[in-house]
Amino acid sequence: MSLGTLYLIPVTLGDDVIEKALPPAVVEVAQKLDTFVVENEKTARRFLGAIKTLKPVRELTMQTLNEHTTDKELPALLAPLLQGRDVGLMSEAGCPGIADPGAKLAALAHRRGIRIAPLVGPSSILLALMASGLDGQRFSFLGYIPSEKAARVQKLKELEQASRKDRETQIFIETPYRNQHLLEDMLATCHPATRLCIASNVTLDSETIISKSIAEWRSAPLPDLHKKPTVFLLLA
Repeated sequence: MSLGTLYLIPVTLGDDVIEKALPPAVVEVAQKLDTFVVENEKTARRFLGAIKTLKPVRELTMQTLNEHTTDKELPALLAPLLQGRDVGLMSEAGCPGIADPGAKLAALAHRRGIRIAPLVGPSSILLALMASGLDGQRFSFLGYIPSEKAARVQKLKELEQASRKDRETQIFIETPYRNQHLLEDMLATCHPATRLCIASNVTLDSETIISKSIAEWRSAPLPDLHKKPTVFLLLA
């Protein structure tokens, strides 16, 4: 029996128009699938309902892969693929495998010889880098930085030092309700000449992408980032 294909299906970054965020060919692939591994079943069902899958959403098979999924649970998620069925892997927002637990399943699929097909769609991280005006030749994505204030400030100092040494853009994110605290700590900690780009609600109607030096940020009105998905980019 031939193996199925694991399709990495990007989803919209919020309640934006699907036709603006995803190519028709990507939507067509997702519409035809009936088996999915998803980070969040509620948001996955809303997305699949919006694109009008060929099968009613209530008849689709969904398994969950999130930050609580253990390595021992991963093989069961591959079972349909080993039986020859195609499966769609979906993050809660954006591209699966990028700042997303789906990377673990993709790694296991490679070891089992399963074909993996990444599909084109929005990544807030890459879109923010594209628009930032910061160095796109050398960059690092660091995920979440420490939430505790002292550790966060120390990490920011380290990131700025590494950026200055290697001329490398440092990209990171924070839990949306802590965005404002992170911004305040950056303005208090970083060198005035360091450049900071803030990309909030990327691809949505309320999208805001602003790039300034720390000195300029300190003298400007600060954006309200509370509970807004935001990407921070720093170049010393």
